[in-house]
Amino acid sequence: MVLDLSEDAREFGHQALRAFEAAGGDQLVQQAEAKPDIRESLVAPILAGLGAWELDPRADPDGLEAAAALCRSAGYWAVPYPVAERLAAPTDLDVDGLLVVAYPRPSAAVAGLESRWAAVTLDGVRSHVTGHAAHGPAFVTELALSAIDENGAGDIALALTLQCWTLLGMLDRAIELTVAHVSLRKQFGQTLSAFQGVQFQLTDAEVERSGLDILAKYTLWSGGSGGTEALNDALALRLSAIEAAELVFRVCHQLHGAVGFCDETTLSWLSRYSQPLRRLPVGLSGTRDLLARRVGGTGLRGLFA
Repeated sequence: MVLDLSEDAREFGHQALRAFEAAGGDQLVQQAEAKPDIRESLVAPILAGLGAWELDPRADPDGLEAAAALCRSAGYWAVPYPVAERLAAPTDLDVDGLLVVAYPRPSAAVAGLESRWAAVTLDGVRSHVTGHAAHGPAFVTELALSAIDENGAGDIALALTLQCWTLLGMLDRAIELTVAHVSLRKQFGQTLSAFQGVQFQLTDAEVERSGLDILAKYTLWSGGSGGTEALNDALALRLSAIEAAELVFRVCHQLHGAVGFCDETTLSWLSRYSQPLRRLPVGLSGTRDLLARRVGGTGLRGLFA
């Protein structure tokens, strides 16, 4: 078991960070929110230039690690494009990507995109996406589905795992922004970072983020090794990712103060666009319930035990 990405994967993620920054960085999501229909033209050329669609995360371990690094970089900049969902596209269907959904209102953040999507429920039922409703907040839209088969159980773990890597990138950036903020802002003649209460809060947030980092790497190894526990591990990772996101964003918003909720602050954009990842296909309680029903009395193995 190797709980770290290869040097090539880390370099690929670094190059992706630089490419997104050069293309506009934080401006990408702001431009896409103003005009959702330009999301494809804003982001797709960057990903194509990086060779993202040449990665094979299902069959190639190196490709899987590179895909995870790419998703983390996309999350760092809150890139307004479903990178993880595109990378999780099933190989036996003629589609561009895979969306994990839940009834009674299957939804995904694909508003403004013309890609061909497949959808899979957490029970493994696969469908074609035949249409969607009007644009909603954070590009979320309700989907119209046409059932295909019930062979999607093997697709779910990869899609959920890569989504968690995207959320991990958002947490990286949120803590980085907050550390910079408290290092500059002064109260009572000293910077906020000098107060013990602030230090304790940041430590709690960093412990959650770094713990999620390790669990994400373990789950990537678990899924890539083809073990029978891949889906359980992916659900456990999702549960940990949502819990970590709730704590990290709460601390970061508290330390930013009211300005953290204003669009002039990058943290507000990260927080807003983390919501689909945290709530779809199911939120914290739904993920916890599903995982509990799957593992029953046997429990989890590995790092999640």
